[in-house]
Amino acid sequence: MKKGAFTGVFVALAFASMLVGACGVLLESAWRAHAPVERFGAAAAVVTGPQSVETRVEQLGDGPAKQTRPLTERARVPLSTADRLRAVPGVEDVIADVSFPVLADSGRSMTGHGWASAVLRPYELSAGRPPREADEVVLSRSAGVAPGGVVRLQVNGTPQPYRVAGLVSAGPDAAFFTPETAAALYGRPGQADVLAVLADGGVDADALRQAAPGLTVATGPARGDAEDLSVASARRDVLELGASLGGGALMTALLVVGGLIVLSVRERAREFALLRAVGATPWQVRLQLMRETRNAGVPAALLGGLGSLALGAWMHTAMVDRGVLPAGFGLSISPLPALAAFAVTLLVAILTALVASLRLSRIRPVEALGESAVESAVLPRWRVASGAVFLALGLSTLGASVTTSGATAVASVGGLVLSLIIATALLGPAAALLGNRVLGRAVRLVSPVAGRMAQHASSSAALRAGSVITPVALAIAFAGTQLFAQSTIAHATTVQAADGNRADQILVSSGPGLPREAAEAVRRVPGVTAVTPVKRTTVVMTVREMGEGALRSLNAQGVGADAAATMDPKPSAGRLDDLRGDTVALSRDAADGFRIGSAVPLWLGDGTRVELRLVAVYERGLGFGDVLLPHDLVAAHSATNLDDHVLVRGDADLRPVAAAYSGVRVLDRAAFGADLSRELRLQGFVSLLVVAMIAGFIVIGLVTTLALATAARRREFALLRLVGATRRQVLRMLRLEAVIVLGTGAVIGSLIAAVTLTALATAVTGLPLPQADPASAALLLLGVAGSGAAAIVIPARTMLRRHTSPQIP
Repeated sequence: MKKGAFTGVFVALAFASMLVGACGVLLESAWRAHAPVERFGAAAAVVTGPQSVETRVEQLGDGPAKQTRPLTERARVPLSTADRLRAVPGVEDVIADVSFPVLADSGRSMTGHGWASAVLRPYELSAGRPPREADEVVLSRSAGVAPGGVVRLQVNGTPQPYRVAGLVSAGPDAAFFTPETAAALYGRPGQADVLAVLADGGVDADALRQAAPGLTVATGPARGDAEDLSVASARRDVLELGASLGGGALMTALLVVGGLIVLSVRERAREFALLRAVGATPWQVRLQLMRETRNAGVPAALLGGLGSLALGAWMHTAMVDRGVLPAGFGLSISPLPALAAFAVTLLVAILTALVASLRLSRIRPVEALGESAVESAVLPRWRVASGAVFLALGLSTLGASVTTSGATAVASVGGLVLSLIIATALLGPAAALLGNRVLGRAVRLVSPVAGRMAQHASSSAALRAGSVITPVALAIAFAGTQLFAQSTIAHATTVQAADGNRADQILVSSGPGLPREAAEAVRRVPGVTAVTPVKRTTVVMTVREMGEGALRSLNAQGVGADAAATMDPKPSAGRLDDLRGDTVALSRDAADGFRIGSAVPLWLGDGTRVELRLVAVYERGLGFGDVLLPHDLVAAHSATNLDDHVLVRGDADLRPVAAAYSGVRVLDRAAFGADLSRELRLQGFVSLLVVAMIAGFIVIGLVTTLALATAARRREFALLRLVGATRRQVLRMLRLEAVIVLGTGAVIGSLIAAVTLTALATAVTGLPLPQADPASAALLLLGVAGSGAAAIVIPARTMLRRHTSPQIP
């Protein structure tokens, strides 16, 4: 393998291995992820309610299949179970632990518990004594209040004064009350968040499970999941993200690296022709090429695999810092992702080299030299047929995207992009010839002589041009779809929420939430005509996707009285006024298969299964979530009684009410919408990360491919100089040829992105109007095209400068 080809393949394989291995780091971290064991460090075992929903869902042709989804709210345990656990041999005591948010007047957030839970970390008194009276509390030393001082704490109502009885040693901010006070503030009689088992020595986990049937017994590192539910909830999402990103990275690597190897093989056609002419067998040619690819691939894949560990760690840190992953989501580093990336990348490279050598090594020795002399633009039948199949598949997927809606349509978008890109890779030379006819005429208007030379050069090397078009189209289609799909959904969500918000003022909290009595206090203010407390949650429900059932976690809101007066989710059937008791309203996407009055089975935030009567179907599912529930039903099955915000109709002055509570402020409709926009932009960080990684790799592969293709044209440039072309004319020809080839790829990639985004916009908004920032689109096009043009012109300048006199090397 020539030095330039070796370098190009090495660079592409190294980055491919790095990208695949980084996805492996995320997958391994998710597979091993447990929240750190802190507050339950002294417990031998922790008993909790089931934190996932499991059911059988009907599948087309396969019968029912078991599916599970994690819960976002804590499933509580009955206190009566503690007595049975205490009877298990080896158990010393069982602590019924309760947790609830506490907010100080200073704005400091902490978690409230009963004093008996202090032994679980353990927290140790560093000053004072335990709480003995209902108005006493023990705080963390970091609270900055000395024993005997008074602090105002807000739990379920307005802030109340508590005397600080003592202080505990360093640890997460906590507030410990007497057991009776903690139970009253917790507000769930006869229940606890967890039952922590204390044992002097070992205790039989199976015996604990028999004493707590239907509950979950966690030991060892799994105890951390009982402390922080967010880690367990995020684990499945990260597994799906890592698998999706890894699959996309692998497919991208196959297209980019494959195109580069195919190009390097094609440029060495004369060499292989000579080998066939002197008696080399087809398998000898193939094995030589595979050995050369292996020699470049082994160090490249190894280097990329090692680098993938650092890249994966950086991705994890960035996602934690941006709040995409919870702080307790740990990073797992082992050699497995690096070894997997090494093996996968090397296997892809060798198989690609084998496929690339098949046609050239099969021809007869007499025909070999003729094949190498002129590059044929005629595509094999299998390639034309395969390209047509993927093109037809893409068009059929486009039809599904436009005619369906919701998650089904969004899921089909990925298949649409993939099908069209594979079709482009297979039919690239044909696309290059078509682009040459259109853009070739345009460049001839700019410069008749250089333009004609550029058009002839690109048409006579259609296979080479096709290898260049694919990564250009891939970079623009992938990056454009990822960037503007997120902005389209975010814009639609913001617009739907704004259009459906009929409130004049909104109460929000900078702390854990609003006490329930805040809504009633607002209702008593003169001039207020409607008040709706809103509490967000997540429910689990079986929905229909592609004709099959799928268990999904859906965004939901519990809304109080006057909902029809303060919000307009745009009902298309039924009435929002009927949302009370055991009823539910669903978005158009979630309501597929249900009619008004139907019984809708679903699981609430804590895993309680209910059947609710459908009273309304609405259109603005992005702005209001897929499920609307009565407020009291959601509050009874949530971790806290706090509301997320309160919608208010009326121009009354709400500042006195807000001042009565800690961290509460009043927003108008515009400010509330701005807060929602910031939250959505934060959620789009993962899309930006994916675009930066994969699109960056595609551009690196594009630059490498173009640099290799240009370097292989040394003889062509020398011949042009021999027939009288000046150095400036050759460079001008190359610039115009870049316009033809890169322009064709850019047009194809833009068309794929436009078709995909139009289908997505139609699915989520009903209108074929994607939200794309023109400046970002222009920057994307300029970045890809500029990188490609530089990869053509810079090597050519170097070669022409070295050979000042025209000669054939």
